[in-house]
Amino acid sequence: MEIVKTFGNYIEKWCETSPERARWLLKTGWEAQNLKFRFLPEGQLNPSDQYLAGMMMNVMTQPLKHPESSVMVSVFTPCELLQEAGLYPYNVESFSCYLAASQAERPFLQGAEDSGISETLCSYHKTFIGAAQKKVLPKPKCIVYTNLTCDANLLTFKKLAKMYDVPIFAIDVPMQQNEDNVQYVADQLRKLKDFIEECTGKKITDETLTERLRRSKRTLEKFAQYEKESADRYIPADLVTPLYAGMTNNLLLGTEEEETYVDRLLNDVKKAPAKKGKKIYWMHTIPFWSDAVKNELCFQEKAQIVGCELSRVCEPDFDPEKPYEAMARRMVYHALNGSAIRRIEAGIRHAKETGADGVVWFGHWGCKHTLGAAQLAKKKFEEAGIPMLLLDGDGCDRSHGGEGQTSTRLGAFLEMLGAEVMEGGQDE
Repeated sequence: MEIVKTFGNYIEKWCETSPERARWLLKTGWEAQNLKFRFLPEGQLNPSDQYLAGMMMNVMTQPLKHPESSVMVSVFTPCELLQEAGLYPYNVESFSCYLAASQAERPFLQGAEDSGISETLCSYHKTFIGAAQKKVLPKPKCIVYTNLTCDANLLTFKKLAKMYDVPIFAIDVPMQQNEDNVQYVADQLRKLKDFIEECTGKKITDETLTERLRRSKRTLEKFAQYEKESADRYIPADLVTPLYAGMTNNLLLGTEEEETYVDRLLNDVKKAPAKKGKKIYWMHTIPFWSDAVKNELCFQEKAQIVGCELSRVCEPDFDPEKPYEAMARRMVYHALNGSAIRRIEAGIRHAKETGADGVVWFGHWGCKHTLGAAQLAKKKFEEAGIPMLLLDGDGCDRSHGGEGQTSTRLGAFLEMLGAEVMEGGQDE
């Protein structure tokens, strides 16, 4: 941890005086970490999750190595079209997570606030904007974003496009779920194809795009199968792997790498031992940096995170033979689009599929969608027979930690789950 702290200190120092040097250090440090994943893997992780860690690190380093072929995207942008054009997509949430993991987020957060960005804006977005303002983030080829689920998108990406002076494309996703809106979004995606071709000079064919959507469908079907098969198994879990799965199931959906990952998941689950301890399903982002959460849920047999909402935001019920409608359907019928009830019902369904004993609803600072639905979510989950803990905090900004309260409340919740099982005569 001292090495990470020193690394973060150098990033903070150089981002003020030599942003290109700070960018080089980020790239070099993350590439070194990727080599460690390959040659000195984390022994407690299953092989599939070790593969996932390396795959996610590649996502982060490619824009630093090849900014001329990179595209900034919002978290739920369909990336198959971008992949067809050879672009490397990366998003606000993942990049800011990596900056926070490197203990380098503070100068970017503060810089954004000093420039007039509201303190109440999501810390992922503030960190990303701050890194762009300090020129640590290189200029991308273009920007593609949606209004889907996160209202910060509407501020962040317009600001970044103006800052970098690059082409920008916005996808408008209506909140109502119907076929007219699927077609409305599909028509926008056809225009996105033209936009990408103009930006890159590369042609995108319906044939290859359709094949990519077939792979996307297979991948999502296999991931859902894995979560069902893992319900009665013990899978050693850290705090970042569920987030990685959420990121790659969006950014890399449709790639051979992502399908390989879920194939490895299915192989690992067949070898996994019987269930141990309590199984926790996590709603929204995970404060992976929190010692309080680590102590209770990181590589613990007594309790582990068995799934994260962000990895199951759409169902594989689309027709890949109509690729534009397929991508549009995923967005319109997205679990986080529209009424909070849609999100809650999807969470209940997925929590049951993973065999979860309890659910944590994480109220990330600045996320109005999550904070506003918290009490309704608790009521609905508990009506469905699933205990829920409402836990406030921040997925990115350590200054919003509240570690003492987190430790007390999470510990008490896990004790309560254990007591319920013992009363029912089913203690494991």
